[in-house]
Amino acid sequence: MLQLRLAAGALAGLCLAAACSSSPAAIPAAVPGGSDHPAAVTRVVPAAATEARATAVMRTPVPKVTISRVRTRDGSVVTVATFRGPVQYILHNGSEDPGPAAGRVHAGPVVGGAERKRLLAAFNGGFKLSAGAGGYEQEGHVISPLRRGLASLVIDRSGQARIGIWGHGVPAPGEAVYSVRQNLQALVANGHLIPAATDWPLWGATLGGGEYVARSAIGQDASGDLIYAASISTTPADLADVLAGSGARIAMELDINPEWVQLDAARAPGGPLSAEVPGQNRPADQYLVGWTRDFFTVVAPSAGRSAAPLASRQFRP
Repeated sequence: MLQLRLAAGALAGLCLAAACSSSPAAIPAAVPGGSDHPAAVTRVVPAAATEARATAVMRTPVPKVTISRVRTRDGSVVTVATFRGPVQYILHNGSEDPGPAAGRVHAGPVVGGAERKRLLAAFNGGFKLSAGAGGYEQEGHVISPLRRGLASLVIDRSGQARIGIWGHGVPAPGEAVYSVRQNLQALVANGHLIPAATDWPLWGATLGGGEYVARSAIGQDASGDLIYAASISTTPADLADVLAGSGARIAMELDINPEWVQLDAARAPGGPLSAEVPGQNRPADQYLVGWTRDFFTVVAPSAGRSAAPLASRQFRP
C-alpha cells in the first residue's frame, strides 16, 4: 500500500459561519383571555437558560466544504473535498450522457434558479454509460439497469447520500431510492484499499494508455460524510490510499481523464465558485453554463423543502 504524507500546501476550509445573538432577559408572553396588552405579562428567562440557548445555536451544524491537498509518495497531488453538516446531493443529467435517454428530469445539464442559490460544490459523475461500468437511475427513473455487486452512490428522497454495494445492504428494505450512480467495483472497503486498486488497467481506459492520468473518486466516512478526491495525474491506488487516510470506510472511482475530472466549490452557499483541482481543464462555472456529462451538486438545505421533489421507489425485502 502506498504511504501518504501531507503536502506542504495549505489546508483551506470553505464553510459557512454560524452566528448567534444573546436573547433578551424578558420575553413578552400573551395574556390569557386575549388581552389587548400582551406585554402586560412577561416571562423572565434565567441567565443560565439564555446562555445555554446561545451555546446550542453556536453548536448547530452548518453545511460546509473543506478542501485540502495531499502529496502521495510517488508525487501525485490529490485534492480532497469533505462535505459536512446538513448538505444535500443532487444527481444531474448531462446534455449528451445520459442525454435524452433520461427523459424529463428536474436536474438537467445546467445548475440555476433556487439550486444555484444553495450551491456549495459540484463534481463529476462516472464513466459514460456506454462503457458498461454500471447502472444509472435519476429521480426514480432507471436509465441503465442497476447491477448487483457494483459500488453505488445512492441519493434518497431527502437528498441524503450514501455509498454501498448494490445488492449487499444497498438498497435497504424500505429505502426511498431517488437517484443512483454506479461505477465499477468498490475502490476502498472497510477502510482499506482493495487489492485490485494496484492493478490500474482495471480502472478504465486512459488517455494515451498511461497509468498516471486525471482521476477522481468519492468515499464515505464513519460519520456518513462524503469525501471527494481527485488529481490531474494520479493512480487508482493513490486515490484509494488518500481516501482511506482521510477516513473513508468505502469509496468508488468516478470519471477519469482530463476532460471530465472537475471539482468546483464556493465559500458559502450561492457564492462564487472556484476550480479546486489544480490543472483541471474545465472552468469553475462549467456546471452553471451547462455540461455534456452527468454530475453531482452539493447544496445547503432549503427550508421545509426536499431536494428531491418527485416520487421515489420504495424497496422491500
